[in-house]
Amino acid sequence: MKIILATSNKHKVLELKEILKDFEIYAFDEVLMPFEIEENGKTFKENALIKARAVFNALDEKQKKDFIALSDDSGICVDVLEGNPGIYSARFSGKSDDKNNRDKLVNEMVKKGFKQSKAHYVAAIAMVGLMGEFSTHGSMHGKVIDTEKGENGFGYDSLFIPKGFDKTLAQLSVDEKNNISHRFKALELAKIILKILNKG
Repeated sequence: MKIILATSNKHKVLELKEILKDFEIYAFDEVLMPFEIEENGKTFKENALIKARAVFNALDEKQKKDFIALSDDSGICVDVLEGNPGIYSARFSGKSDDKNNRDKLVNEMVKKGFKQSKAHYVAAIAMVGLMGEFSTHGSMHGKVIDTEKGENGFGYDSLFIPKGFDKTLAQLSVDEKNNISHRFKALELAKIILKILNKG
């Protein structure tokens, strides 16, 4: 069984390939001509399913027999921002740009008089294939701070300190991050489903 990832985000592709290394993984643009997918769901799960369905439906009939489309939708929910940016995390600033998104998050938090806030990351994984549609979920709790720290990771990693740690995700090694991340937790559950489907 082959897996096509419904993302062209290079950082996400690397992270997903690392966690799913037991499977034959292809990035979206290695199999299909890239196209825009409108993420108009109201939850992480809905958006993950929208992306996985769109990619699976774009495959030809032969490819559909070989591939399962896997998609992740994830984001950060900040308590003092009433759970925002949430599903809008990737385009919080109006652009799909990590630095602008981080700057906006800090500005919104500081405007409310906070230098830090409880927050949590959420990841939803969706898998779509001829055998049906499946989804899993993972979360990671901690806090966001108003100063970036660390060089690793992407998204809001340099602002997020996981519970039980005194470093941001961007200061952790890839292995340290992968062992605690919301995406890792959701993907560990997804791997169980994928292994069952592979036997079927």
